[in-house]
Amino acid sequence: MSPALTRSMTRPVIRPLRLAVVTETFPPEVNGVALTLSRLVAGLRERGHTVELVRPDQGERDVGTPGLEEHRVSSLPIPRYPQLRLGLPAAGRLRRLWTAQRPDLVHVVTEGPLGASAVRAARRLGLPVVSDFRTNFHAYTGHYGVGWLAAPMEAWLRRLHNRTDRTFVPTARLAAELGARGFERLRVIGRGVDAQRFDPARRCPALRASWGADEHTLVALCVGRLAPEKNLDTVIDAWRAMQQVRPGSRLVLVGDGPEAARLRARCPQAVFTGPLRGEALARAYASADVFLFASLTETFGNVVPEAMASGLAVVAYDHAAAATLISPARDGLIAPSGDRGAFLRLAVHAAGDLPGAQRLGRHARAAAQALDWSRIVAALEAEYAAVLAEAAVPRPTEGAAAAA
Repeated sequence: MSPALTRSMTRPVIRPLRLAVVTETFPPEVNGVALTLSRLVAGLRERGHTVELVRPDQGERDVGTPGLEEHRVSSLPIPRYPQLRLGLPAAGRLRRLWTAQRPDLVHVVTEGPLGASAVRAARRLGLPVVSDFRTNFHAYTGHYGVGWLAAPMEAWLRRLHNRTDRTFVPTARLAAELGARGFERLRVIGRGVDAQRFDPARRCPALRASWGADEHTLVALCVGRLAPEKNLDTVIDAWRAMQQVRPGSRLVLVGDGPEAARLRARCPQAVFTGPLRGEALARAYASADVFLFASLTETFGNVVPEAMASGLAVVAYDHAAAATLISPARDGLIAPSGDRGAFLRLAVHAAGDLPGAQRLGRHARAAAQALDWSRIVAALEAEYAAVLAEAAVPRPTEGAAAAA
């Protein structure tokens, strides 16, 4: 670890900043981006920075975050996800907002129309702007019957991110992949996990009983959107293979989404809890035994460190968070990316050796405890400092450059 990053963990590396954070999603919405961002925002505020949040209006149920300065923009429901809303372009409003009270730096978290308009507004005003590569939108296209959009979607994302001073990615592997495809100024900012909330001590026999499991029953768990890109058919097939070596095993799926009805029809024996959050989610993790995660479209996959912190043996592909965090056969079981047969074999192995799976879970818990959010916030703050130092060199705004 560099001395600069070590110092940043104990004291701010720069003066308190006014930060404009632009995102399509934030709590009370329940998804990986919203929950991760809420931890980063809280950490930045704890370190003395002022955060101005720009996000879509999510309706009457959205009461906001106490003490956080927020600006809501017009929105439309996201197709197939009516509980979420997509922010509409707001470049003119953002220019007026940031002219009246100029932020030190703009951080665009999501790559929708609102985020793209924020990049335009920031560039027009000559503001430093950074971005996150949060979602493999181009990788989703094949799962929704529009695979022909993959190339133009990736080209659009590349143009958007390359207009920013930094693009933050969660793993070195993703940075290498995007760099090879023409994305520039990539920096790795990892993800943390709340190891106090996600803790094996929250295991709940009464909850297991409600799932039809006693202390001897193996419970396989998967957490996430019930959506085509999550590869949940492989999860169901893996559980059915597990039942061959451990009859009576239970499958619990936590989440909701457009595939819910189809998956319920395909696997009526599974327990569908719907979306969970907070203590209820932590109890669900801790009350399972094995975590099955077959997605190949994640940029990270926050559920993997959450499962590890909860003491579960994780079965996953060699991809995203699992590839970065898990030492195979020590604190999890990793199949080659896309090798469905290997994934099923590893799930069966976990089911056939419950003491071994418990040992993996204990090692996973120990590994996850090192993923402290304060380190992640400090690394982000250090990147802000570097961007601001570069911005001290004068450069024309986009508007001035166009006029010239």
